[in-house]
Amino acid sequence: MVITFIKVKVANMASPKRSRQYEFLVDSGAVYTVIPENELKKLGIKPTSEEEFTLANGETFKKSVGNALFEFEGKVRAAPVVFGERGIYLLGATTLEALGLILDPIRRQLKPLPMVLMRCIHKIG
Repeated sequence: MVITFIKVKVANMASPKRSRQYEFLVDSGAVYTVIPENELKKLGIKPTSEEEFTLANGETFKKSVGNALFEFEGKVRAAPVVFGERGIYLLGATTLEALGLILDPIRRQLKPLPMVLMRCIHKIG
């Protein structure tokens, strides 16, 4: 099995100049991105809520969640971020999708995510 790592710039939404680049393990099975709590605090990113998460073994626990800007290949998007443990840098599905990317599970490469919009037609009367 091939493991996919990418470098992504992370910034404080309120003060985007407060940023830093990190190397992430791409984890398309994780919903949110995880960055160590001490790194998020250095960027001035604060928790906005607490969420309950479940591990593969069924264990549940609560973690603080905030919001950050993520930049990859010139594209900047906002996504939730989990305040994690030291040394843990996981790029989750929400951030991948926000950046317009999808992980090819066979080749373990990032590909552009097809952007689909549905046209809505409303009839009045």
